[in-house]
Amino acid sequence: MQKIYLTIFLLSAGLTASAQTNKTLKADTGALKGVTIRGYLSSEQPVITEPASVGVIGASQLQRQPDNSFIPALNTLPGIRAEERTPGSYRLSIRGSLLRSPFGVRNIKMYYDEIPLTDAGGNTYLNAIDVSSIQNIEVLKGPDGSLFGANSGGVVLLNPLSQSSEDYLSAGINAGSYGLFHQKAGLQKTVGNYTLNLNQAYQSYGGYRDHSYMYRHFVNMANRFKYAGNNELRALLFYSDLNYQTPGGLTEAQRDANPKAARPSTALVPGALAQKIGIQQKMYYGGLVNEWHLNNRIRNVATVFGNHVDFANPFITNYEQRSENTYGLRTYFELNGIPKQNLDWKLNLGVEWQQTNAHIRNYDNNGGERGNAQALDQINTNQHFIFTRYAATFYKRWQLEAALSLNYYQYKFKNEFPLNQTGFNKQSFDPQLMPRVALSYSVTNNFVWRASVSRGYSTPTIAEVRPTNNIVNTNLTAEYGWNYETGFRLRNKDESTFLDASVFYYRLQNAIVVRRLANETEYYTNAGGTNQPGFELYFSSWLYRQTTGFVRGVQFNTSYTFSRFTFRDYSDATTNYSGKQLTGVPRNVVVSSIQLRMPQNVSLFVQHNFTDRLPLNYGNTAFAPHYHLLQAKASWQILTGKTRLEIFAGADNLLNQKYSLGNDLNAVGNRYYNPAPMRNFNTGVSFLL
Repeated sequence: MQKIYLTIFLLSAGLTASAQTNKTLKADTGALKGVTIRGYLSSEQPVITEPASVGVIGASQLQRQPDNSFIPALNTLPGIRAEERTPGSYRLSIRGSLLRSPFGVRNIKMYYDEIPLTDAGGNTYLNAIDVSSIQNIEVLKGPDGSLFGANSGGVVLLNPLSQSSEDYLSAGINAGSYGLFHQKAGLQKTVGNYTLNLNQAYQSYGGYRDHSYMYRHFVNMANRFKYAGNNELRALLFYSDLNYQTPGGLTEAQRDANPKAARPSTALVPGALAQKIGIQQKMYYGGLVNEWHLNNRIRNVATVFGNHVDFANPFITNYEQRSENTYGLRTYFELNGIPKQNLDWKLNLGVEWQQTNAHIRNYDNNGGERGNAQALDQINTNQHFIFTRYAATFYKRWQLEAALSLNYYQYKFKNEFPLNQTGFNKQSFDPQLMPRVALSYSVTNNFVWRASVSRGYSTPTIAEVRPTNNIVNTNLTAEYGWNYETGFRLRNKDESTFLDASVFYYRLQNAIVVRRLANETEYYTNAGGTNQPGFELYFSSWLYRQTTGFVRGVQFNTSYTFSRFTFRDYSDATTNYSGKQLTGVPRNVVVSSIQLRMPQNVSLFVQHNFTDRLPLNYGNTAFAPHYHLLQAKASWQILTGKTRLEIFAGADNLLNQKYSLGNDLNAVGNRYYNPAPMRNFNTGVSFLL
């Protein structure tokens, strides 16, 4: 098997092309523009010289992927594992951070433009957003709390703003197997200094398994007003109404007998259909971002934001309802030095503050209907941090970044039933410093070495402090650790070929892990720690480009992730798991794709994902098998003036693999498996004018 991994890796590494390095493809020539990132305080800079591990998924790559899910696009980046256990149920990890996430996104900080999408309680509703409304995605891998607050996994930045200032109207429809339907529409209009960008989308999906129907209504609006030169005020809002059924996990025998089945009832416990388990989630989100240039050396970015979430989850053991309100602000100043021949620098200083007030109510679940109260709690969470960053370029070859944040976190809670408490109990965490130091050196203009050291720190989320056993766990502490990393980037002169390689070692302490009780409720505790050494590679190249002939261009993309992640010193009352592989983390992942461009704007895109087997429980006694996932998309664009009509057809899981795109880790009764769809197809049409 190791020979197979090596062969795949060598074939992949010898070919490749990527959105990490090539953000935009000019329509006719196939020329590539070097990508820049805005992740570090909106200061655009070339990826090749950035002394950090970053990944960028540009608009062109998002267009090639299915427009009804974030999952295939995110998985093209090394070190990223995105899962969708059932339609609408997202799970995301960076470098093994899935350890504490039975569902959702934890210990990763996410932003929507300059606005935090992660609330003060550590929860991120990524599944609320329709991927077609996002223009590009930046991922900062490894702990990076020096500018973005508490996290131990990394940072994801979603950009909903169009890079074009031209007016347009767009629409599209996509339909496919298992009742898939996705519709989208967009409008951009500029009048003077004001630009309105509006997007709307609706998606429904019958699902491969029984009891896996989902739908989502989504609309977002971005207003931009430029004033007094380079100053800009942006208003961003979205509304999401998401509803999806959850069929529940199956045992290996149940999966083999009928992979489409929902979790069946037993003599003691009702199943998914009997309890009508699922998620009902409505989210209202908005914020204002003002970028103000005081002069040619000083600028300020100030953000105020808020959101409201109504959440309901009828589950096997209870019926949970949550009402959450979040509000906050983020602001920072940037001072640019006077450029000199051998020195250019900038200094940032800022603060971010947010508060989330959550009313969490659990009731008996009587066949999908709310029954008697089990526990009613109010939890208010406050999180804020002060940050600073100094970045300098010496002799036009050395880049130094030194950043530091001071983080504060506390939550207050009271039980309204059954204890009927009138006052709040408070739990405060000691202030924590999160430093980051990074350095890069341009050996040549096209070969850059980099190294960094950073500290990760992640407080427990509200879902971990107050889990499904309905007990507030004040003994749960934050996890923290140090990440050491080095790597290099290499490109050719015309930027059509690019290599990005990195090796890292993350030593995590007090890792937060989930434990499940016999009645299927869960609670969280701190494990001793983990060792997380890894290697990531991204190599990209245009293999062939011509203006004549049947094949006009060939682009090949490959990423490789190697993760040797183990528990260092973790045990429970009966078993020592030290040395065991981290649950949910495959040892090897290779994602490769090829794009062929042909005359008359016809293109073919094929992507292959090899994912190694992965452990399903702490003891490593059960593993999900490895799989090869093959998908393809053919498209034809008809251009008439400024009007573009695209007709496309796609297929997923062409090899008809039996696999789970997201397992229930450490599941009670060995119900680990959530079978993904077998071979399926879709087709659609879109236009832009």
